[in-house]
Amino acid sequence: MKAHVATWLAALAAAAIVGCEEGEEWFPDDNRPGSVGAGAGFSTGAFSTGGFDGTGGGGFGDEEAVVSPVPPPPISGGTLLVTADKALAVAADPDRDRVSLVDLVTGEVEPDLALQAGDEPGRVIEGAPGTAHVALRRGGAVVTIDLATREMHRRPVCPAPRGLAYDAKTDLLHVACAGGELVSLSSDLEAPPVRALRLDRDLRDVVVEGDALLVSRFRSPELLVVSKDGAVVERVKPPIVVQPRLERVFEPAVAWRMVPLPGGGVAMVHQRGLVDPIDIADAPQNSYSGFDCTTIVTQPAVTMLRPLPSEANPAPAPPAAGVGGLGFGVLPVDMAISPDGFRGAILMAGSRMVFETPLDLLETTDALDCEFFGGQRSISVPGDPTAVGYDEASNLLVQLRDPPSVVRLSALTGELVATFLLPGERRVDTGHALFHGVGGGLMPLACASCHPEGLDDGRVWSFKPIGARRTQTLAGGVIATAPLHWDGDMTDLGTIMSEVFEQRMGGPRQSDERVAAFASWLDTIKPVPLSEPADEDAVRRGEALFNDQTVACASCHAGEKLTDNRTVDVGTGKAFQVPSLRGLAARAPYMHDGCAATLHDRFGPCGGGDKHGVTSTLSPAQIDDLVAYLETL
Repeated sequence: MKAHVATWLAALAAAAIVGCEEGEEWFPDDNRPGSVGAGAGFSTGAFSTGGFDGTGGGGFGDEEAVVSPVPPPPISGGTLLVTADKALAVAADPDRDRVSLVDLVTGEVEPDLALQAGDEPGRVIEGAPGTAHVALRRGGAVVTIDLATREMHRRPVCPAPRGLAYDAKTDLLHVACAGGELVSLSSDLEAPPVRALRLDRDLRDVVVEGDALLVSRFRSPELLVVSKDGAVVERVKPPIVVQPRLERVFEPAVAWRMVPLPGGGVAMVHQRGLVDPIDIADAPQNSYSGFDCTTIVTQPAVTMLRPLPSEANPAPAPPAAGVGGLGFGVLPVDMAISPDGFRGAILMAGSRMVFETPLDLLETTDALDCEFFGGQRSISVPGDPTAVGYDEASNLLVQLRDPPSVVRLSALTGELVATFLLPGERRVDTGHALFHGVGGGLMPLACASCHPEGLDDGRVWSFKPIGARRTQTLAGGVIATAPLHWDGDMTDLGTIMSEVFEQRMGGPRQSDERVAAFASWLDTIKPVPLSEPADEDAVRRGEALFNDQTVACASCHAGEKLTDNRTVDVGTGKAFQVPSLRGLAARAPYMHDGCAATLHDRFGPCGGGDKHGVTSTLSPAQIDDLVAYLETL
């Protein structure tokens, strides 16, 4: 039986029911970390009720700004492991560079395992019996934890490790990296990698299926099927969908998470982005956010992908179109499968909620028109959530970045029944809250919806009346590159907050102090760590070409940010902002309208010709060298 959801904002308001007012204590005195509340080693009802403000730096636009002394990184999600026996939860904490262990039987939280500053731990998986593995997103390594002795062993693997998968049959740990590396490690902690492949950039999660590996890409989103011999034998993407009532077209976007399904295949948790033009003439109110979930420009979805034959799926078929849409929810950063294999829980970090649904509904229904279906429910989360799992009794376990904790929510009612307090100080930051959609009241979309992890969604959006515009990255100090946006029509962040955050996204007006706090946090976002170039000699030759005055790349792309901040016509028919080239390798497609799928294509017909660097006289080999250098910036 279907029940129509009246409005998007009403659904969000219903989710905001638990928390504490800004300035209140998060925990009563007898429920602070290390103390014993009701039960053995954990507290129940540790959060007070009232107006919800999980970040402490969130709230509405006139509240005091808070800047964390140690800026928290953008949310990536998927940082919680519940072991197969459901006895232990392992929580990676990228805000504090720690790993914490929670005994789910006794409720005891054991002393945390400290990592190096800046490691930013991410995915956590179970390995061989008695071990867990943690990907260090900026530490360039994987940490293997002996769960009995709590000893850790650090293994360098690639500059930006992302997804992890363990193959019990071969005793190999597979690591997918943002730079395109797919590395396989043996159980010998001192041994070099067994295999290191170089696939497409922007790899995210990896799942073992038979002799193959299923590897997702983040911004594309795309599933790569990698055979036993290391070849990519198939590529699969979620389908384009058409909204039934309004006939709006959506294409698949950011694939935040991919998890294995019972019986084979994977569930890809991703966003959908509007293909149709968005009217921004005179900055109409809510042109991005719409007025309910039928008119928003991004929506969450889960697509079931089964590219390989299995006993349950003997004849693989392309993913079905028009199913899997969740209708509402901001930043679907994680997913877990219930112990019985029949239900899935999708964590919406920007909505502070978990959406729970029977798995079969994800292959038979779609909520593009804002509909709930029988057996589905949304559950509010008391804090800033980043990851989700299930315990043995099918209660939900949700990891919170602030305050650092894991909460247990009842399988029957969704109510908070226990809080496991994790070690570490709070990371309250107004900028972080604003970016993730929880700093201006709960909003129907977030800055991170189009700038996941502070980067870009890889999409080309269509706007009336200006045309196609590719999403720009925010990493590497974007504030110093003003004026902002491709057209240079946003003089500073304050203008963007007024014209985009308030008008187009429907957010509340922010005080100057809060805008300054936002700018401060944005400037802490770092580009993705770079992989080693394949040919150092080519890089050196390319650098010489880049700085050659006759080629003239450096005449505009100079200085620390590799931009002179001017708005100029480089042969594309209109003046556009000179973008920074920092982190360029991870930012395909290129040009203001995304016309260049690769950096090589930028030197083709759509690149502007010799008004955009004098490159027409360069040989194909010289273009190769120039691209090799650009990929190192």
